[in-house]
Amino acid sequence: MSDSDGKKTLGLRGGPRAGNVKQSFSHGRSKSVVVETKRKRVVVPKSGTAKPMDGTQATEKTASARPSGVTDAEMERRMKALQAAKAREAEEKSERIAEEQNRQEERDRRIAEQEAKEKEQRDAEDRARKKADEEKARVEAEELAKQAALNTPVPKGDPETVLKEQKNPQSAQRKKTREDEPSERRNTKGREGFGRRSGKLTISQALEGEGGRQKSMAAMKRKQERARQKAMGQMQEREKVVRDVQIPEAIVVSELANRMAERVAEVVKALMKMGMMVTQNQVIDADTAELIVEEFGHKVVRVSDADVEDVINEVKDAESDLKPRPAVVTIMGHVDHGKTSLLDAIRNTKVTAGEAGGITQHIGAYQVETKRGDIISFLDTPGHAAFTSMRSRGAQVTDIVVLVVAADDAVMPQTVEAINHAKAANVPMIVAINKIDRTEANPDKVRTDLLQHEVIVEKLSGEVQDVEVSAINGTGLDELLEAIALQAEILELTANPDRAAQGAVIEAQLDVGRGPVATVLVQRGTLQQGDIFVVGEQWGKVRALINDQGKRVDTAGPSVPVEVLGLNGTPEAGDVLNVVETEAQAREIADYRIAVAKEKRATAGASTLEQMMAKAKEDENVSELQILVKADVQGSAEAIVQAMEKIGNDEVRVRVLHYGVGAITNTDVSLAEASNAPVIGFNVRANTSARQVANQKGVEVRYYSVIYDLVDDVKAAASGLLSAEIRENFIGYAQIKEVFKVSGVGKVAGCIVTEGVARRSAGVRLLRDDVVIHEGTLKTLKRFKDEVPEVQSGQECGMAFENYEDIRNDDVIEIFERQEIERNLD
Repeated sequence: MSDSDGKKTLGLRGGPRAGNVKQSFSHGRSKSVVVETKRKRVVVPKSGTAKPMDGTQATEKTASARPSGVTDAEMERRMKALQAAKAREAEEKSERIAEEQNRQEERDRRIAEQEAKEKEQRDAEDRARKKADEEKARVEAEELAKQAALNTPVPKGDPETVLKEQKNPQSAQRKKTREDEPSERRNTKGREGFGRRSGKLTISQALEGEGGRQKSMAAMKRKQERARQKAMGQMQEREKVVRDVQIPEAIVVSELANRMAERVAEVVKALMKMGMMVTQNQVIDADTAELIVEEFGHKVVRVSDADVEDVINEVKDAESDLKPRPAVVTIMGHVDHGKTSLLDAIRNTKVTAGEAGGITQHIGAYQVETKRGDIISFLDTPGHAAFTSMRSRGAQVTDIVVLVVAADDAVMPQTVEAINHAKAANVPMIVAINKIDRTEANPDKVRTDLLQHEVIVEKLSGEVQDVEVSAINGTGLDELLEAIALQAEILELTANPDRAAQGAVIEAQLDVGRGPVATVLVQRGTLQQGDIFVVGEQWGKVRALINDQGKRVDTAGPSVPVEVLGLNGTPEAGDVLNVVETEAQAREIADYRIAVAKEKRATAGASTLEQMMAKAKEDENVSELQILVKADVQGSAEAIVQAMEKIGNDEVRVRVLHYGVGAITNTDVSLAEASNAPVIGFNVRANTSARQVANQKGVEVRYYSVIYDLVDDVKAAASGLLSAEIRENFIGYAQIKEVFKVSGVGKVAGCIVTEGVARRSAGVRLLRDDVVIHEGTLKTLKRFKDEVPEVQSGQECGMAFENYEDIRNDDVIEIFERQEIERNLD
């Protein structure tokens, strides 16, 4: 039964009125609804029938007006809440009114302050204008008085007064002027003419005065003097001071004006006349600055930024100041030929036992005193191929090279390299043929092999001394020391110890407890504790000097190797140390070198867009193994980086993102995580926090103490980036005899395997007249009606190609398999 079936709605007579409402919905649907409209009955009391209600009736009326189901307690709570709301509303209204009043008062106060400030400003302007007018009138009056005095006839009066006025006409003129002035003008002249205050200065005057700075007494005296000279006609132009202005390669406009002692506005105006729209903070080049200086009448002195290094320029020592110094001897040779063991035998120490893997990986500097009392400074260099730069440094700072060659191994690659370094440095060489105690030793073969490299020993009628030694037995050590002493006497080694020290950094490292430490070989002068020095891009003050035996010393003379503490950073091995006079000079030179190095790096990295695109195209097929390297000393870090650069080929290479000296820190781990690179520590370890961060972020940290192992591991990791070599092995041939069309499959080739075997998983090529027309895979391989994995030679089968059906009779099918072969960088 619906609502709109036409039937009447039940209801009371005279009660609600019925009506229909049509509702519309989407998609054209509608619905009629029957509604009722009820009227509210309003009872209006008749006039005069209202009776006053007493308390009981009011209570009953309130109770009757209360909603049903509400208790007295609930009704009381509601009434309290209503009263609280009304009180809160009244309070907020009063607060708004008070806030509006405060805002209005603040606005009125600001307007009053603004008006007072404007009035004060107008008064100040009026006073300044009045003062200027009075000054102008006074000057004009003085001019008129001066002219009147010149035209005055013979004066009358007392003869003594006349005589005084003739002797001093200026005072008479001033007196006449004062007499002619009004009294008010005379009273205010001193105050208004020169801006001097009268009476005591009070706090209120200082805070609420005219504002601005009061003129000093010197300024007022200068102004009075200028006015007096102007009145007397004695004003003359001051003579211009010509200055020597130093002009660097680039200079700021304001600095140029300051050096010329000219106003900045004048310099800017001169530049604008030349067509350069510049401000005082802009930089101009040296040529433009030179034109400006010449225009202002000063002398130009061109200087360069490199002039800061003039303080460390070498000064040739006088012959009388030169004194004998110990010889510096560098021991060089191939790895494992016994260099360090030979030096241990001379020093009676065990350095080799302390080196990881028994090979030297640092430059060691020592001093040895012979039986004759001669002092010799020895430098022990590494023999491994990776330490080329260390050997080069050792050869550059040395006087004599001792070339150690094993008698049982003869001349090896690093032996040849050491010979080349010695020749490039132009230093004499002594050949020490080591390990002669071994049964397979052949010293004559060593001498013969050296002939190929133009090293002719004395035994073969040459000039190069050769000594047969044994580091284990101590054989020939005295003869070796005698040969070194003889060679040193021939060289006549001298140096001036009484001058500012200069030396070369042999090795540098970052020590946890001592900070940056540099092993320095002093070449000239004497290095003392407290000296201020600059070395490469670093500078410092000598905090301590430690000799090769670990003892602290106060001074280090020529040819003495010492460890220097007190640097502000780790220098590069090979840098030159120079002592300067002041800390400011050292800092200035270091800053200049840092700027030059930064500019050089920026220039090296700069290239055109075409070059960048070409390089990107070349590198798009090259895989990179990125690593971070931290080492114990600077030389080892350089050697590792050089060894890494040699690893790789056209497809893969090793890239060192960052290398440095010291422990592995959080910064290194963060950089490694961002670059997805391992961190390699050479004779260093990660600190506790860095180790925890590396474990949390999954950064691989590897530790090494022998450079052989490090190079081999990196080479193996780089080999893993090489793409595998793909080889094809032909396993069979089949010839198509007939082509069938099978529903659901397509064309199927009826074949006979003529050679090898046909496999379902193998790749296939379709040959027509010995030309490849298709390469792909098999969809099906059947023998009779069965699907088979392979078919042997001489058997018939059915083949269908994947996504290819252009097959014909007498076509040949070539079956092959691909094999991946791993490659390495060896």
